[in-house]
Amino acid sequence: MKRGNHELMTRLTELSPTSREWPVLPATTKVIVCLLALAAVLAAGCGAARPSKYYQLTVPGDVAPAADPNPLPITLLIGRLTAPALYREDLIVYSSSGESMGTYEYQRWSEPPTEMIAEVLLRQFRASGRYRSVHTLRSDARGDFLLHGHLYDFKEISGSPIVARVTIELELRNIKTGTTTWTHFYTHDEPASGKDVTAVVAALDKNVQQGIAEFRASLDQYFAAHPPSQPAQ
Repeated sequence: MKRGNHELMTRLTELSPTSREWPVLPATTKVIVCLLALAAVLAAGCGAARPSKYYQLTVPGDVAPAADPNPLPITLLIGRLTAPALYREDLIVYSSSGESMGTYEYQRWSEPPTEMIAEVLLRQFRASGRYRSVHTLRSDARGDFLLHGHLYDFKEISGSPIVARVTIELELRNIKTGTTTWTHFYTHDEPASGKDVTAVVAALDKNVQQGIAEFRASLDQYFAAHPPSQPAQ
C-alpha cells in the first residue's frame, strides 16, 4: 500500500464513532423510508381481507300453477314495497334494546329485502292458481287489481331467545276505480334456533313465508265475500 493511502486509513480508523462523518439522508428520503416501513408493518398485521357472505329468501321456482277449476277472473299485479332506507339496501339489520339498530359488515342479503319479498309474493300468488294471471307491475300486462304495501320491520332483535321480526302491511287497489278494497297487517317475532346470523336468516325466511301464507288466506276470504264480476264476453 502506498504511504499516502496508509496514513489516510490510519487517521480514519482512529476517529471515534461520534466524530466520524456518515452520509446524511435528505428529509424527503427519510419520509419515504418511514412510510414504507409503516406499510410493511400494517400489511403483516392485517392479513387477507375477510370474505363477505350473502343470503337470500326461499323463492318458489317456476312451477306450474296449482290446478283450480274456477280461478278468479282477474289479473293481479304485484307492486313494490316501500320501506325505510335500511331495508332498501342489502344490509342485514339487528336491533338491541330500545330503538338502536345496526348492520352486519360481512353478512348481507343477495338483494334488498323489499325486492326479495316482492319476488316471493309474485311466485307464491302465481303458484296458487287462484288467479287468471299474476304479473309484476313493471311488466306490460294490464291488471285488474294491484297488490302493494309497506315493510316496517325485517330484522334481528337480541334477547333470550333472539327473534326475527317481520312487519308488513299490504293493500289491494282496484285499478279501474282507484280505490283500496282490502288491507291486511302482519307482524310476528319468530324465534331463531341459534345465535349466529345463519339462524337469524332462517327465522326471517320462515317468518316471511308464514306472512305471505296469511296474506293469501285473507285475500281468499275477501274475494269469497266480494266475488269479482266475470269479464264481458
